Amino acid sequence: MPRRKIAFTASPVPVAQTAMAQLRDSYGDVPPETADVIVALGGDGFMLQTLHETQALNVPVYGMNRGTVGFLMNEYHADDLLDRLDEAAEEVINPLAMTAVTADGKINHALAINEVSLLRAGPQAAKLRISVDGKLRMPELVCDGALVATPAGSTAYNYSAHGPILPIGSDVLALTAMSAFRPRRWRGALLPKQAVVRFDVIEAEKRPVMADADGESVRNVVSVEIRSEPSIAHRILFDPGHGLEERLIREQFA
Repeated sequence: MPRRKIAFTASPVPVAQTAMAQLRDSYGDVPPETADVIVALGGDGFMLQTLHETQALNVPVYGMNRGTVGFLMNEYHADDLLDRLDEAAEEVINPLAMTAVTADGKINHALAINEVSLLRAGPQAAKLRISVDGKLRMPELVCDGALVATPAGSTAYNYSAHGPILPIGSDVLALTAMSAFRPRRWRGALLPKQAVVRFDVIEAEKRPVMADADGESVRNVVSVEIRSEPSIAHRILFDPGHGLEERLIREQFA
């Protein structure tokens, strides 16, 4: 279906703002609520922000790279945008839902398209107890942190922590440790997409831990539960031959 009603959005950096002004002059601009497609100009961080802000609209988002990192973005070209939008392939991804409980009993909810991470927030290593679907799997992991990543986020923080790259559509989550001290060689696990992962913080007062979901941070957590959220579907558009599946494969041979 032709995508003619475009809503443009851009990160605050000058190069993205300049590109948005030029594209609006060429193609017009409509509110996101009435758009056929949202075009996001920036880097991966801005793309994640845009997906979160527009998740209730059921409108596909096409990113063009005007930032530093552009794994979720297409190359920037201004002169053939309508043809590219018509030919773009759509990928659908589900975010992770985080429920984090803090030491004062407050319950915090957040969504993450890439990953939910737990990180030590003090000088001592964190101690985490890991359960999957209500069954204790690791009584104690001593580490700098741990994360659960989606396939879309598996090339981000997860990959930097030596976690596996996951193919899109694999219905798998990556559970990856950061600088594991005990068990020293434990790198993590592959879990079914529908798995519910729970981290309990051991000695939380002595070894404080923070949780982060795509940049939304919660400090002094005592437990964090993570699950996939199938009721939310993010629609991302990619130029033919440059979709997430191809990018994930290509990244492994870089």
